[in-house]
Amino acid sequence: QVRLVESGGGLVQNGGSLRLSCAASGINFKIHTMGWYRQAPGKQRELVARIHSSGSTNYTDSVKGRFSISRDNKRNTVYLQMNNLEPEDTGVYYCNTNRGPDPFWGQGTRVTVSS
Repeated sequence: QVRLVESGGGLVQNGGSLRLSCAASGINFKIHTMGWYRQAPGKQRELVARIHSSGSTNYTDSVKGRFSISRDNKRNTVYLQMNNLEPEDTGVYYCNTNRGPDPFWGQGTRVTVSS
């Protein structure tokens, strides 16, 4: 059974930092591409960052230079370091992976950036 558990969200002021974590189980973690998505109020869920098994990364343009995704294959955990947060970063952040055609999601962790 695949399980993704996010943590680390919270309330932070404009310009602040947070570090999100996603602990994975039920998968051979080291071979999986892991992603962080977010859903702002009234908007569709969007990809924020992704890290492949090779360690290569992708970021949406709005977070480049501010966010950093990393993984610890020994701990089966993926991280999202978020610096210089802006009110536009507010939303629920979800961890994601796929096994074949099937996507798996965590329950989400809420990030609120006050202006």
